[in-house]
Amino acid sequence: MPIPAGRPLLRPDPPPTEPTAAVPPPPAPPVAARADRYERPVLAAVAVLAAVLCLWGLDHSTYHAFYASAVRSMTDSPADFFYGSFDPAGSITLDKLPGFLWPQALAALVFGFHPWALVLPQALEMVGCVLLLHVLVRRWAGVPAGLLAAAFLTLTPVTVGLGRSVTEDAPFVLLLLLAAEATWRATEKARPRTLLLAGVWVGLAFQCKMLEAWAVLPALAATYLVAAPAARRRRIGHVALAGAVTVAVSVSWMLVAALTPAGARPYLDGTTDDSPFALVVGYNFLTRFHDVGVDAAGTGSIMASRVARAGAHLGPGMGDGVGKMFSPGLATQTGWLYPLAALGLVGGLLALRRRRVPRTDPLVAGQVLWGMWFATFFAAFSFGSVTGHTYYMGVVAVAVAALAAAGVVRARRSRLLAAVIAVNLLWAAALTLWYPRFQPWSAPCAAALGLLALVLAGLRHRTGAAARRIPPRAALATALAAVLLVPAVWTASALSLRYNQPGSFGRVGPTSTRAGTASTTLGPQRRRLLAYLTAHRDGARYLAAVPGWESAAPYVIAADASVLPMGGFTGRVPYPAPDAFRRLVDTGRLHYVLVPRADLRPGALTAGSPVGAVLRWTAAHCALVPPAAYDPGDRSRFLYHCGPVRLG
Repeated sequence: MPIPAGRPLLRPDPPPTEPTAAVPPPPAPPVAARADRYERPVLAAVAVLAAVLCLWGLDHSTYHAFYASAVRSMTDSPADFFYGSFDPAGSITLDKLPGFLWPQALAALVFGFHPWALVLPQALEMVGCVLLLHVLVRRWAGVPAGLLAAAFLTLTPVTVGLGRSVTEDAPFVLLLLLAAEATWRATEKARPRTLLLAGVWVGLAFQCKMLEAWAVLPALAATYLVAAPAARRRRIGHVALAGAVTVAVSVSWMLVAALTPAGARPYLDGTTDDSPFALVVGYNFLTRFHDVGVDAAGTGSIMASRVARAGAHLGPGMGDGVGKMFSPGLATQTGWLYPLAALGLVGGLLALRRRRVPRTDPLVAGQVLWGMWFATFFAAFSFGSVTGHTYYMGVVAVAVAALAAAGVVRARRSRLLAAVIAVNLLWAAALTLWYPRFQPWSAPCAAALGLLALVLAGLRHRTGAAARRIPPRAALATALAAVLLVPAVWTASALSLRYNQPGSFGRVGPTSTRAGTASTTLGPQRRRLLAYLTAHRDGARYLAAVPGWESAAPYVIAADASVLPMGGFTGRVPYPAPDAFRRLVDTGRLHYVLVPRADLRPGALTAGSPVGAVLRWTAAHCALVPPAAYDPGDRSRFLYHCGPVRLG
């Protein structure tokens, strides 16, 4: 196996007959020209494939109503951009930190506000993930493993799904890979400044997924603590300093939000007390573990029971627990190569024990990095509620691809690899049984390729001219093709609108769904209402107040209209509070309130909520606008005009 000179790459494992050495392996041999000849063309081909899979058909993208509304509002002012305001008037934020939408808002400013412009950043980010994973695995296990890892990640459905979605995980995965790359370079020569850069990348990832970003810290810290060529005290000091940088960058947005007066920034969705701590720690972290007994009631956050139930229909076996990661709903998106990844994880640990390499050997660093990465996120998602959303699995997919590639290269001359490949084929076939009508030819074809690989391997062990004409790696290549066929079919299905909707949540295949349920267009009724509200605005800050983000989204997306969404994402956020609502009316900043008829009936969903109290006050104190004034055919809602009133 040719290995570039000057890089701390591993040599291939010795043949089984070679005696085990108790001394460090000799330096890597000089670079061979053959490695340079095939690495760049193959990597370019993989990158082009990833780009095609992520970019093809983006002109058919659709808006995700919730995120697209925020992006449209974020392009209106620097303050809305920074805080991630949901509405153009800067009233209330998203129910998460806005960092993942910053690239989308910038793309909308450059290319215009179009559905494809909002998806484009994620497509480019996932192509970047493929290239960066190649770099990382190449340094750990050599050129072939790096190329295999890039190919494995490209042909994992969740990778392409993230590249065609508007979710936060595409930039999140890229930032964590950048942190891993910086950690690797820091570990090679104990460079504390480069380790600080890793802390910056994790802090920026925090702006995308909040505390989930810190789940990578055990892997990064352990890699440096174990493998950096420095004294123990220095290694601990470097990691502590990098940890401080990580925390500082991570909480920077929270500090700004906490120190800014409440009236000078949007209200923080997901909270009862407008606290960034409640938003990040309570609503977006502790509530994810409610099924294992974690209580977030005292954090000032909204209990996300509605969110926890959403999406549970997307796949079978989605209950929290270790089995969830093997359920068809998640495994078909990210876990096709679990057996090969297990080979890489366990085989690597056995190799460490057998070879007794020094702790600074790249084999140690890579095994610690990817082993802990995989174990940490696997455990976190097993017991944390991911609400049926497979886009969370992007960080698992990169570890699976890295470990699987290293395992294949390390065991390529052993019979164990053939056995694991057979198990992997059976695992893939078992997953396809859950979806018998989706590309039913793929599993039999994969089995046929597997049998062909066995025949080729058998012929190679015979003597004679026929055996010599079979290329040395033909059996391995055919076996890998068999393993990759089914996930490749699932991944390629993303090119069909039937199996993936660009701009949605990133699920690929027969269980894919459209991008939400809220409308993103203005039909004739909404256009007539908008025209009436615009004509009678009378200097108000808001055209109207509406209950829920679903009612506000079409007006924001289609017309950038300043509509006040009440209740936040869950509909249970106490914004605006009744007193604050009355002040808006009394000061002339709000004249109209749109009230669905259903919300005024006994037993309405809004009954007992802060929004329900506002709607009941509106019906009791404001004047009903005759439907003939704005839409004679409207029978589903009431429009009220509220004039200045006395408080109390």
